[in-house]
Amino acid sequence: MLARNRKARHLYHIDETLEAGIVLAGSEVKSIRDGKVTMVDAFADIDRNEAWLHQVDISTYAFAHGRNHEPRRKRKLLLHRREIDRLAGKIKEKGYTLVPLSLYEKKGRVKAELALVHGKQEWDKREDSKKRESQREIDRAMSSRRR
Repeated sequence: MLARNRKARHLYHIDETLEAGIVLAGSEVKSIRDGKVTMVDAFADIDRNEAWLHQVDISTYAFAHGRNHEPRRKRKLLLHRREIDRLAGKIKEKGYTLVPLSLYEKKGRVKAELALVHGKQEWDKREDSKKRESQREIDRAMSSRRR
């Protein structure tokens, strides 16, 4: 795991996940491997039958000198045509959003885990935090009982 969007699971209901490749420059790959990535406001969009990743901040690589990249440029996602068409239909008709959950390496290539999401209401977030706290209490009680 190279980078993770931790807020995405808190802010959205995740309906479906998929894997996509990303078109990157060499200095971007080195910067990602160094862990200099933030995906706080990141989202993916489909424009002219191509998928694009927006607002991913990949910091400049210190040793790239003149051939460095722009940190917040939009990056092309590599998906099959039928996947792009299906996602475009869902985004337009149902109000879903594509959000990157994580960046990871697979066979030497950087991949993005994308999720088709819709927003949570405020009460959903409170309910999730209550469940998380109650699960922590149960885990604490079980671990103290085991000792």
